[in-house]
Order: sequence, then C-alpha cells, then structure tokens
Amino acid sequence: MVDEVIVVGLGYVGLPVAVEASKNGYRVTGFDIDNRKVQNLKKGICKVPGITSEELIKLQENSSLSFVSEPPKNRTSCIFIIAVPTPLDVSQNPDLSFIENACLTISQCIGDNSLVINESTSFIGTLRQLIRPLIEKKSSAVNLYFAVAPERIDPGNIIWNINNTPRVIGGLSIEACELARSFYSKFCHNLISVSSPEVAEASKLLENSFRQVNIALINEFSKLSSAYNFSTSEVVKAASSKPYGFMPFYPSIGVGGHCIPIDPTYLIYSANQVGQEAEMIALANEINNSRPEKVVELIKEVLNGELKGKVIQVAGISYKPNISDLRESPAIRLIKELEKNGANVLWCDPILKSFEGKNSQPLSSQVDLGLIVTPHDLIDFTIWRESNTQVLDLSANSVNYGWPKFL
Repeated sequence: MVDEVIVVGLGYVGLPVAVEASKNGYRVTGFDIDNRKVQNLKKGICKVPGITSEELIKLQENSSLSFVSEPPKNRTSCIFIIAVPTPLDVSQNPDLSFIENACLTISQCIGDNSLVINESTSFIGTLRQLIRPLIEKKSSAVNLYFAVAPERIDPGNIIWNINNTPRVIGGLSIEACELARSFYSKFCHNLISVSSPEVAEASKLLENSFRQVNIALINEFSKLSSAYNFSTSEVVKAASSKPYGFMPFYPSIGVGGHCIPIDPTYLIYSANQVGQEAEMIALANEINNSRPEKVVELIKEVLNGELKGKVIQVAGISYKPNISDLRESPAIRLIKELEKNGANVLWCDPILKSFEGKNSQPLSSQVDLGLIVTPHDLIDFTIWRESNTQVLDLSANSVNYGWPKFL
C-alpha cells in the first residue's frame, strides 16, 4: 500500500485532507508556496475551522505530518493531492495558473506508479486536458494514475465535514478510480464512483450553479414582494411547508465564499469550450453580483434618499456567520458602495477583528443606521434593541434578531 501523501496547497481544502490522511496511517507532507503559512502551521497556528493547534503539533511530533514551502524531493509511488485556489482573473475568466503551477511542482518530484488526485474545482475536462498532459510532459515518471475528487468543504459547518460528506470520485482509468477510493476510504464514510472525471468535475460545478441560480431567483422575487408590500421570508416559510419539491433560499446582499461566486463561471467556461451557452447561469451571476449596489439604493430610500454624512454600522463582514473567511464577501462591496455614496461606515466583526488597517468596533447606539449582514453568534444585538436604533436586517436566513427582514 502507498503510504506517502503530498498535499499541494494548505488552505481550507488541502489542510483538512492533510490532517485526516495523517491521522489515518499516511505519512503526509503538506506543501504551500506561502512560507509564512508554513511556518505558522509548524507552530500549530491555523485559521482553518475544525483544525486545532493541538492536533497539528501532535501529528508533527509523531512524524506523520510535516509542512514545507520548497518542493519535496523526488518521490516514488506517492499520492499527490492538488488543493489549490481556482479564482477568476480581472476579466472574470477562470484563472488556471495555480493548477498549472501545482502540476509543475508535482512534475519535479513525482515518481513511477504514483497517483495524482485533483480536488480543486475547475472546468470540465481539467484532469484529462490540462493536468495529465502537463505532468506527463514535464516528468519522466511512468505508470501514473490520475483521478478527481472535488472538494466539498463548508467552512464552519458543525454537521457536515470531510468525514461524513459524500465524496464523488472519477478516474481516467478503473485502476485510478480504485486507488483514489482506497485512499479516501480511510477517512471518508461515503464514496461515490462515477464513470469519468468529467462527471465528477461537472457535479461540483452543478452543485454550486444550482445554488447561484436559486439565490438569484429569490433575490429577484424579493423585488416583487417589496412592490406588493409583503415579506419574502414569510413567503419562503409558507412555501417550505410543502414536504416535497421545494428548497428554501433567502434574499441576500450577494454571494460570497469560493464556491458560489466562482464555480458557475467555470461552468459557463466549460459550456463555451464546446460551443454552448449557459444563459440562465450567466444571468444568475449578473443578478447576484449586482446585489450590493441594488441594496444600497434600497438603503438610501430608507434614509430619505441621502447617505452623505450618515453614520452606518455593519454587523458582520465575513462571507458567512461564525467564520473569519472574507473570500468574495459581498459585505465588503456593500461597505465600499455605502462609502462611495458618502456614508461613514463602521463595522463590527468580533471574529475577523481587523481588515485593511481598520478594526472591529463594538455595536454602537450612536449611529444613524445599523445593518445586520453576517450575524455571528458572538454579536449581541441588545444595545441596538434597547436604544431603539434604526436597524435593517439584511441577513440571508430565517432567524429573527428583533427586526423584520428588510430584503
């Protein structure tokens, strides 16, 4: 059995895989080009939810886990996991440079009979058209196996984690699929093999495009409910009473994180590669990406059409409650749009604490308007309630914090 694993990329995806593999009999080397991150991990310093300092130190002391910022030396018969970012470039097109660099790193040290697994989300055909050709071209290793097992990490989720979330696996050969299954079976409880890596890649893109489209639908619906003067949340609650065929989504100021704002664009790219269009997904992207600006216009109406000089405090600026992750957070765009309209914006985020040289401030009653955006459990809204502060609840959930949902 191959017992050595090299994880390329130590973020929200790669680090949990590295930890779980090292806890289940593998000798794992975690590689990341960010030397500061590597040095912190060596000390047990980590911001990834669910990973403790104690287990990082213990696994390193047991020699089952190590961290490096230089490419590992040549390895024979290893498992390589690609877990790097797949963002969009300045033109909102897929940026594949991280995957390409990961492949070049792997090609420098991969040995015969090794398995390469891509967990990074990318376009349909990434494994077959990009990863395998690049590694095989740059490496002299023979008898290589390639598989894909898209990540399904939901940072901060206390119910679904890397162990109990079903893992979809597709390989370029039956042998590659079986080798990947053997690896994940050590720490994943539910493995789902599909007929090709393209099916696995497409499933990840579809999952989050489904969410993007439905969020866009409810954001559009919220304009209708506003025109008719009834609550979108009440309608969603009523519709949710149907025991089949409906899934609740709530209006929001936009979408954040790495998946929902990014993956649909990779699906659009995949469609364009074969001469097709994904018009509904493109429209959903447009609707959700424009939400911060549209919500600011609604806020302006509440303040009699004028934001200049108004003191506004935002509660929570990360992209989801109870984590510090700012990736694609629409709260940041909301703040910038408010400031562009002349508002003086403060923010309270006891989990994030600081951002771009500014610090979180406790909720204040001395503001013209409070905005509930990302309601962390640590934020206590008592001061706003007791001081009768004017508050708009913009949070995308069904929880009542003391004010009716605004969207």
